[in-house]
Amino acid sequence: EMKCKPTDTPGNVDIPALRERYRQERDKRLRPEGQKQYAKVREEFSDTYTADPHMPVVPRDPVSEDLDVAILGAGWSGILAAYHLRNAGVCSFRNIDHAGDWGGVWYWNRYPGIQCDNDAYCYLPLLEETGFMPSRKYADGYEIYDYFRLIADKYSLGENALFHTLISSLRWDERIRRWRIGSNRGDDIRARFVIVANGLLNIPKLPNIPGIHDYKGRMFHTSRWEYDYTGGTYRNPVLDKLADKKVAIIGTGATALQAIPYLGRYARHVYVLQRTPSTVDQRHNAPTDPDWAQGLEPGWQKERMANFHRAAMEGRLLPGESDLVCDFWTEISRNMSAELEAEGWPRLTPEEYATRREAMDYRVLERMRRRVDEIVRDRETAAALKPWYRFLCKRPLSNDDYYDTFNRPNVSLIDVSATRGVERMTGKGFVANGVEHQVDCMMFASGFEVSSDRDRRWGIDVFEGRNGVSIYDHWRHGYKTLHGLMTHGFPNQFFIGYYQGGLNATTTEQCSRQAYHAAYIVKEALSRGMAAVEPSLEAQDAYVRHIRETAIDIADFQAECTPSYYNNESEKVTDEKGDRKYRNFLGEGYGPGWDAFQRLLQEWRDNGDLAGLVLEPDQR
Repeated sequence: EMKCKPTDTPGNVDIPALRERYRQERDKRLRPEGQKQYAKVREEFSDTYTADPHMPVVPRDPVSEDLDVAILGAGWSGILAAYHLRNAGVCSFRNIDHAGDWGGVWYWNRYPGIQCDNDAYCYLPLLEETGFMPSRKYADGYEIYDYFRLIADKYSLGENALFHTLISSLRWDERIRRWRIGSNRGDDIRARFVIVANGLLNIPKLPNIPGIHDYKGRMFHTSRWEYDYTGGTYRNPVLDKLADKKVAIIGTGATALQAIPYLGRYARHVYVLQRTPSTVDQRHNAPTDPDWAQGLEPGWQKERMANFHRAAMEGRLLPGESDLVCDFWTEISRNMSAELEAEGWPRLTPEEYATRREAMDYRVLERMRRRVDEIVRDRETAAALKPWYRFLCKRPLSNDDYYDTFNRPNVSLIDVSATRGVERMTGKGFVANGVEHQVDCMMFASGFEVSSDRDRRWGIDVFEGRNGVSIYDHWRHGYKTLHGLMTHGFPNQFFIGYYQGGLNATTTEQCSRQAYHAAYIVKEALSRGMAAVEPSLEAQDAYVRHIRETAIDIADFQAECTPSYYNNESEKVTDEKGDRKYRNFLGEGYGPGWDAFQRLLQEWRDNGDLAGLVLEPDQR
């Protein structure tokens, strides 16, 4: 395998000047209303949210049953929870999801051009276990969706799954010591344990544009793509019905970036409405080399994930370590390693290292801005497409056709950063920068509820633990957990996602380790005849204290960033001490790092005494 080389970045960047430019660009985009700039889709566009354009809803009778484990969700965290439960010998479980099948985001999102945004050899879990190999480095959406089916079939996870079922209530019933789960299908499911695996990207977010309800044309969110209108299919997105249509798309993040080249190719005219440009690097999406795949040694996937994690998340490769992933996520670390190697690996304090890494961050972004000038012919358009912020302020992206699309005569970029968004919508189109544009269709690539208030993000109206305490009140001022997985007052319940634990660059690996830990506790509780397990208040307080004392403070970095879901649209929330803080969609990571967090959990399991959990035996 070729050794991955450092990239060629400009050496002489004026960091103080760039820092000032970044600040100006951020200030231009700050909006006092924060989250309120987005409509509550469930209230105002309930059809958009609950309707399924991909699969008809089949009527069924309500389910009334007792079971050991209900898994809320059938995306990656849900299917991995099912996999680890089955491996632990727990067989009485079912996944419940409002989609029509497995897949989570990969079920809903079927827009043209959808692909994995990072290395599929890391992102797709269980590759060695299933023997599956992605066909290319960044797998297509339908290949990932098909892979879900492969996992579900191979491990017989799906026979009990309840699809097209939206959870409406979740209540701990002290009398029977079970969770009572209600749904839009009239179900009454009494589960001993609940694993909340509802993901981050599940409720679409629409901008709260004045006049949005006046618009008479076609309108949809990209996660509910309407091929009957655009032409083409998910697996063959030839959007031939748009040949006589003018369309607009709001947003220039991960989704828009993949869809816009297709819209440009097929639509009569495309208006791209941009508030903040993304970083867009080359993709180099090569097919999987069969010789490389053949030569992989057992354990290769874990090794690759660990390498990617060090490069993308921890910011440094080990001396002499190659960058196995070799892409835009790992570039800064790879370049740093090359420089330090040339200097004979000098000993740097963490502060010195951070300063040098920041300088490399500025140089890499300058390289990306110059790439825009090399490709985009119109000077004004090129200027508007340049990102002015630090590398991890927004989700880093790559695409080989995006910038070229703006050289097409039928594609117009409308930069709405000065007015902080689209001014309003009319019966026939939209008004931006004082000009009305008529369009046949408005597409929203405006993302998902990621860091907004929890009740809005989860969409479960009633969610109550012991004594009727709502989880929304319980966590109003921040997370309180043991191991980022369980919380006091909510017995037999596990939360998979970004809470208070180790963060891995590969999200699916993080979910998998959480699911494994949850499955271990479920198995132990069942085999020891326990009716309920939950963290004691003391153990929870001690863990939260430990997390906060070892935390790496990124508030200054977040404050410098342009508003996005990464920093809760720059809107601060009040914590339990009354301090105003940014809400980070990554929750609170474990300061000592991923490996240290895994050791902490492994030692806890090896001790075998479920320390910190209160165990209530089943008296009946």
